[in-house]
Amino acid sequence: MGEGRSVLGQGVGLALTAVVLLANAVGAAVVLVLAAWVLPTGPMADPEGARAANIALLVGYLAVAVPVGVLWGWLRFRRKPGDDATRFRYERRVVLYGPLRLVTGLAVLWAGAAVLFAILNLEYGPRLGAQVGETILLGGIATCALVYLLTERILRQTTAEVLRDIPSARRVLPGILFRSIVFWALGTGVPIVGLMLAGTAQLVNRDISGVQLGLIMVTLGGTALISGFLVTVGAARAVADPVRAVRKEMRRVEEGDLGAHVAVFDGAELGRLQAGFNRMVVGLRERERLRDLFGRQVGRDVARVTVAAEEVRLGGELRRVAVLFVDLVGSTALAARRPPTEVVALLNRFFSVVVDVVEEHGGWINKFEGDAALAVFGAPVEHPDPAGGALAAARVLAGRLPVEVPEVAVGIGVSAGDAVAGNVGSMRRFEYTVIGDPVNEAARLTEFSKRLPGRLCASARSVGLAGAAEAAHWALGEEEQLRGRTSPTRIAVPRECLQGDTPDTQRPQGDIPATPQTR
Repeated sequence: MGEGRSVLGQGVGLALTAVVLLANAVGAAVVLVLAAWVLPTGPMADPEGARAANIALLVGYLAVAVPVGVLWGWLRFRRKPGDDATRFRYERRVVLYGPLRLVTGLAVLWAGAAVLFAILNLEYGPRLGAQVGETILLGGIATCALVYLLTERILRQTTAEVLRDIPSARRVLPGILFRSIVFWALGTGVPIVGLMLAGTAQLVNRDISGVQLGLIMVTLGGTALISGFLVTVGAARAVADPVRAVRKEMRRVEEGDLGAHVAVFDGAELGRLQAGFNRMVVGLRERERLRDLFGRQVGRDVARVTVAAEEVRLGGELRRVAVLFVDLVGSTALAARRPPTEVVALLNRFFSVVVDVVEEHGGWINKFEGDAALAVFGAPVEHPDPAGGALAAARVLAGRLPVEVPEVAVGIGVSAGDAVAGNVGSMRRFEYTVIGDPVNEAARLTEFSKRLPGRLCASARSVGLAGAAEAAHWALGEEEQLRGRTSPTRIAVPRECLQGDTPDTQRPQGDIPATPQTR
């Protein structure tokens, strides 16, 4: 909630006033009926005078107590002038502690009524004075409990607004235990105490007829049944609604929707449960964001394996892998001719195609090196045909890049064999990579491919390790002595590149190919 916005609108005050007046009217009517016609009063010196005096006192007390109560409630829930921050803190305190303070004022008024009516009726008989005072006191307890429950219900939306920004602050408010006692007092305690008082009066005085005793039991028992049912429903909803809201949003989280959020409309333990759920979801969103960023940095397969590992250790294992290396032709001259922003935009378009094709064929990008990319198939997760996947990805790249990024030319080389895949560096800073002869050979094949018309070649070994379906797309050529290699490598090129093409032995000038693991 923004601090400049007021939550104590006129509608809230009117609703609370109506609830207080209605609850007190019902409570007063119940007390009047019980005191006048149900509960035993014993012998009185002047019954007519007692009735007239009680009615006069009741009218006079209501004439004073109702305006005082309404004025007191209005003062408690009125808007406070001042700056936004001061008004927000004031209104937040009023909303959170409003039900408790409102009930406190009502309790004072009902206690005062009990004392006044008890003193008045002592003149007409001690038993009458005690009976009237006890009845008003029990009625006041029931009325205050009902007002507290209804006020909390009315202020639920307003409470959610004031707790939106700082829901986890410590608050000394009635919790579930206090509410349970209130529910018990309203639904069970008050009627049962009335029955006990009637029974005690009969045991002491023995002047209640069987008909009157039956009337007392039926009246108070029916009241207990009705009020107990209503209060049990209210109690169940008061606890179940916050829990149900959490369960509903938790189901969204289980389904993968991390946009779940619970409105915190409780000021005690259940509100802290709701706020705790929201903090948990925020933490999950942050963790998912970090995992996504981690996956984008090192590759999703690497991220998944690293997160799932119980312990991260340096070193690696020998794996059968295939390596695809792709490098721009003439990138130095390109950088000299274009502004850096255009070069970066061009590289992003180039790498987007590379990443798309490599991931589509089951590989992952091990690293970007300036204007080059190194892709690995078969590590860290198994690949059914790493060599075939790398060769197929290379052919698709050779077809897509000239169409989607026509401003540049590339060289593509593929090799396959055994290599060590694992974490290299120190425990403070390491990366998952692949080291071995296939990496070096792929880099040199990329350098050699820039002299070929199709700018794509692979080692005969990688074709031999590929599945028959992919190997059929490649034709084996002569052996070539690649730069930095101790033994010649037999070259393979896609068959579609052999249709009328002749080798171009002029190497483009100004290009320095990246050669990871060998520089």
